[in-house]
Amino acid sequence: MSILILGSGGREHSLAWAVLQNPKCDKLIVAPGNAGIAAIADCASFDINDGAAVVGFVDENNIDFVIIGPEAPLAAGVGDDLRAAGVLVFGPSKAAAALEASKAFTKEICDAANAPTAAYGHFTDAEAARAYLADHPAPIVIKADGLAAGKGVIIAETDAEALAAVDTMFDGTFGDAGAEVVIEEFMDGEEASFFVLCDGDTVLPIGTAQDHNRVGDGDTGPNTGGMGAYSPAPVLTDEIAERALAEIIRPTMAEMAKRPQRKMKKRDARFSSSTTNAGLVSSQALISAFSPMTRTSAGGSMPALARMPFSSKRAMPSPGASASRAAVM
Repeated sequence: MSILILGSGGREHSLAWAVLQNPKCDKLIVAPGNAGIAAIADCASFDINDGAAVVGFVDENNIDFVIIGPEAPLAAGVGDDLRAAGVLVFGPSKAAAALEASKAFTKEICDAANAPTAAYGHFTDAEAARAYLADHPAPIVIKADGLAAGKGVIIAETDAEALAAVDTMFDGTFGDAGAEVVIEEFMDGEEASFFVLCDGDTVLPIGTAQDHNRVGDGDTGPNTGGMGAYSPAPVLTDEIAERALAEIIRPTMAEMAKRPQRKMKKRDARFSSSTTNAGLVSSQALISAFSPMTRTSAGGSMPALARMPFSSKRAMPSPGASASRAAVM
């Protein structure tokens, strides 16, 4: 098979290395790739967020299978464009990628699925967000709603920091990602990612990991796109994994599958990372494991594809504009 991987980071480098181990891979191209990837695979340069450009490259190079790594092309609907052109794809639909592309949408799904998560408010203007903060003192978490390369989250330790964070979101610092803001309850605990594949009916866990988002030692400073990671995550025990599956992942998949705009052809479901109804294939569960010995600040950004919140306690309902009845992180 001739395989194309979209992306340029460590994730795509790992994918490229693994794909090359498969005897079915006759040719591998990574776009745009990076210097390290270029040492093991061919790299190509074109706009990976432009569905027409991706489809054109696939046609010109006789690509059989496309793996989409980053969030941005998924949110732009590149997977949908490829499937419409009859190309086999690993990567969810644009509709399913909204779980990653919009924190407010993820909160909506959590509410509908009754998934435990931190209390929150969703805002489209700074004045309403400031009013919410007046009733919800720091520490608190301020998040740009859209994709911000892992940097659109500010954990405000003081009320002044929280107000400044709201101004930062709405002044255009994060571009379109900050046009809407989610303000969330601050929660203490360790954060871990739980990766699964799903097809709309079945969930297959494939691993766990923990990454370091904050720039300073001891979980201090602003969030980054990631300062390193390790797998598996010891904090994500078998018991917590089972709770995450039962309370977050399966209910989320069921809620997404209810939504008719996510239906797809059966042939696509066999080969793509979309589900037959939801388009959801790779989900990450954000686990906040609470114990007296654990004091790591949770509340980081949501890395690729979808990250759901989970905690060992339910948050109390929170008033305010678009506030959730039960939580969100």
